[in-house]
Amino acid sequence: MIMSRTPFRISLFGGGTDYPRWCRRHGGAVVGTTINKYCYISFRSLPPFFEHRHRIVYSRIELAQHIDEIQHPAVRCVLREYGVEEGVEVQHYGDLPARSGMGSSSSFTVGLINVLRAYRGQISSAECLAREAIRIEQEVIQEAVGSQDQVWAAYGGTNLIRFHTDGTFDVAPVIMTTERRQELQSHMLLFFTRLTRNADTIAARKVKNLQVRHLQLSCMHKMAEHAVAILQSPSQPITEIGNMLHESWRLKKELADCVSTDAIDAMYTAALDAGALGGKLLGAGGGGFMLIFAEPHTHGRIREALRGLIEVSFDIGSPGSRIVMYEPDGLGAKSHWA
Repeated sequence: MIMSRTPFRISLFGGGTDYPRWCRRHGGAVVGTTINKYCYISFRSLPPFFEHRHRIVYSRIELAQHIDEIQHPAVRCVLREYGVEEGVEVQHYGDLPARSGMGSSSSFTVGLINVLRAYRGQISSAECLAREAIRIEQEVIQEAVGSQDQVWAAYGGTNLIRFHTDGTFDVAPVIMTTERRQELQSHMLLFFTRLTRNADTIAARKVKNLQVRHLQLSCMHKMAEHAVAILQSPSQPITEIGNMLHESWRLKKELADCVSTDAIDAMYTAALDAGALGGKLLGAGGGGFMLIFAEPHTHGRIREALRGLIEVSFDIGSPGSRIVMYEPDGLGAKSHWA
């Protein structure tokens, strides 16, 4: 059995500028961080004792005879792209729910590619994993997704990621003092809204509007660059990040009318009234997790104002996708049944 561990992420600034339709013309930049919440993918050859040939376990259990019968798009497409012929078992375990804005879909894809390449005896660099996941999701599955989530999942860390018009990207760590890093960490709260959404539908509507939202996206791109300057300058108050998040959330809501809802706006307003400086819904919008940025002395009031939500504690800067179990000759290995 082989198992990968791949982090989820919090995107702070620049989301939307990583969509190919935008960044291939104008470039893009995002700032954010991975957190110590993970997606685990286990992979093994399936012993030939069962009526089914493939077993795929996530929020449901699929038993399939042929790869083309597998309903999970990432599993179906990755196994097909890599020419898997023998029966296999793939199992997913996640610290956070799917469709919640934490990049879980891309963490799944990156983690699956990582274990499958390890199964074939291939060591995978972060760049290889990110590029493969971007190709699979955008070109093979043809999902309306950007490119930041795959990069976060593969590289990990707190970074500025720049997307260039030629399709390449650069990952630059945001270098901070220990004190600044702790200050950033101490100002963030994460809440699950209990609302899930179809990210593909929201993202597709955002993508459709990209070229007529030039002003908003240009401002969001500049915010990503400016946020790095603030984080790397201890003399600048960290509260500026909160103020910028508030403005960035306003701009994000202008990208499509489905990014927010009345219920979400009420949650966000309650947090502001309790002392928050800013915040945002993570991911495409419509539900999932809400990030709140606030001075620590206000956290008690904010927690009380949002007491109906689920708070999740986290640490920033977790490493990218890793192989955490590697036993290719264990039970179920192909050589046992040849």
